[in-house]
Amino acid sequence: MKNGKNNILQRALIACGMLVLLVYFFPHPSVSHYKFEEGRPWNYAKLIAPFDIPIHPDSATITEALDSLDKAFVPVYERRSVSVDSMARIIMARVAVADELTSNNTTGLATFVNKYINSFDSQMITLLRHAYSRGVIKDSLPAPFDRFTRTSARIMENKVLREVPTRNFTTVGALERKLDSIAGVNNCRRQLRNAGLRDLLVPNIVCNIAETKRLYANDKALITIDRGVIQRGQTIIDNGAIVSAQDYTNLKTYEQLLAGQAGESERSDFLMLLGQILYVAIMIVVLLGYLLYMEPDIWRDLRAILFMLTMIAANFLLGVLGEYVFSGAICVVPMLITPILILVFFNGRVAMVVAVVQTLLCAGLTTTFALEFIMIQFAGTAAVIFSLRDITHRSQILRASLFAAVGYVAAYFAVQLMMNGSFNDFSLRMVSMLVLNALLVSLTYVLMFLVERVFGFISNVTLVEIADSNSPLLRQLSDECPGTFQHSMAVATLASDAAGKIGANPLLVRAGAMYHDIGKMSNPIFFTENQHGVNPHDGLSPQRSAEIIISHVPEGLKRAERAGLPGVMRNFIREHHGAGKAKYFYITACRQAPEGTEVDPAPFTYPGPNPRSRETSVLMMADAVEAASRSLKDNTPKSISELVDRIIDGQIAEGLHNDSPLSFRDVGVIKKAFVKRIMTMNHTRISYPDAPKPSAPVAPVPPTSVEDGPIRIDGDDTPAPRQ
Repeated sequence: MKNGKNNILQRALIACGMLVLLVYFFPHPSVSHYKFEEGRPWNYAKLIAPFDIPIHPDSATITEALDSLDKAFVPVYERRSVSVDSMARIIMARVAVADELTSNNTTGLATFVNKYINSFDSQMITLLRHAYSRGVIKDSLPAPFDRFTRTSARIMENKVLREVPTRNFTTVGALERKLDSIAGVNNCRRQLRNAGLRDLLVPNIVCNIAETKRLYANDKALITIDRGVIQRGQTIIDNGAIVSAQDYTNLKTYEQLLAGQAGESERSDFLMLLGQILYVAIMIVVLLGYLLYMEPDIWRDLRAILFMLTMIAANFLLGVLGEYVFSGAICVVPMLITPILILVFFNGRVAMVVAVVQTLLCAGLTTTFALEFIMIQFAGTAAVIFSLRDITHRSQILRASLFAAVGYVAAYFAVQLMMNGSFNDFSLRMVSMLVLNALLVSLTYVLMFLVERVFGFISNVTLVEIADSNSPLLRQLSDECPGTFQHSMAVATLASDAAGKIGANPLLVRAGAMYHDIGKMSNPIFFTENQHGVNPHDGLSPQRSAEIIISHVPEGLKRAERAGLPGVMRNFIREHHGAGKAKYFYITACRQAPEGTEVDPAPFTYPGPNPRSRETSVLMMADAVEAASRSLKDNTPKSISELVDRIIDGQIAEGLHNDSPLSFRDVGVIKKAFVKRIMTMNHTRISYPDAPKPSAPVAPVPPTSVEDGPIRIDGDDTPAPRQ
């Protein structure tokens, strides 16, 4: 009971660690699941608007429109009344004063006016009247309107705007230069310049700053105004479409509105975190519950549970990392490696369950196309599991990659047609990522070695390679102990057949049977199957003989370690006799002991432990039954059945199988398999008649097969069995 509680506690701690790890790296509720860039493809499924989304103009369009507005905007001016005659008199008066001050002429203004009144004054008045009638403006616009064009202007007259070309306007500077030119002709340029002409010349076309700002703001608002609305249910962007500047703006608007709605609602980050915890916990409980009730052998193996959860966590973290690098990277993560490895080391049912749990967990990383992701992974998983039902060669993994690619692409096409109903939305980029994913499945070939070393598992592929009779250790066994080698092969045939009928691993049993007696190579002559008339035990005490016989277990372990055999193979060597006794020598010692003296059983007892798996239990039974069957003189079904029952029931009575998960039903199936197989192995052959003597008449040659006709033996017309 204490061990049971410890086992549950260990698995609970591993599950809690897995839960914390996955929830920690799960996408945070406040973080957007979308990662996109302008000018790059949209790697998610078609995005449908869940609510109305205003179409704001994108920043590039706004910037371009503002530049165009600044170039084309026409500022607003207003015409002011200016008295040209008064301006001319003031100018003339200042010119006269300037002349008097510079020439020290006592005649002063009267002399200057009399001298220039007829020439300069008339020309200046004409120029001023002409310029102000057409319009005089400042040399430059005030900031920030100095960037506007000066090719036209809008004149505000009686609250009505009228656009006129600015080429008819004269700037204050240009007017001043024209007056200076006239003064130069009339020899009064110096007086004009000293008169402070710039202060006297005022524009009569003045920029209306307030009205210009108002109109500019109105035009700018028209540029930034919404272009329409993406109504609820409409497509925001399709899968594979290039994200344009407008799409980028629409997606950002969608995210802002989504965040705003989430903030306005009563959504709690704590509750969403709680939901993530429950989601991950349910997936872990489903997996562990399946192992507990449907795969008790795997449930009892803590390494197996740790391996499965480690593979799921590794793929989950790779998905998180990939999504951080670029959108849709989770489609490149070779998640099919997990079910393949589990299929290789366990079975297809467990592989499918683990793959489903892994897919549902990783689907949380890509909620934008979760259905598509789940369907693709399911199809790929089914393809590789069906293609690797009986994996015995590593090259089959390469073939599984091809099946995975076909399953992936077929599922992708199916989902796209179902969702979009056309071929227009297929993404070659997605297809290429799926094919790359399938190619990465071939990495399983390398990872198998790593898993075997780290977790101590052994694959069927490795078992086939180990059980090859051409391996160095088995060739040595065949050369040095031919009888033991033949016994091992017979036990392998017997045990693997029975193991397959109870759902155990027949390849594992076969490989274990081939190596279970390799320790006999240290003293081959002391074992009956290798003797040829001489029995070295005749001159030894029962205790010494038992010591030599029992030593083949530790000797076998040493040879297995030197040969680098996996630990699971050493279990067959260690457990195939369990803690049983070398009965022949123990009984001999008991008979030789004085009457009333008890013989210590310890020297006659194997070191154990007893079998702890179905496979090692089957091997123990097959080893004893095969050896005993060689002494049978009557190979009838009844005698074979009695022999099998006696040996196996005796082992059970001694408690040798108490630590094994075998059920009574399994024992019954094993017995029947043994009887049937031994009858096949020990079948009798027909005896061929002697050739007729030369002096006798030549008799017809009897048929050599059933197809040639019945063979008559001692008057029996029954056809002989095929040989």
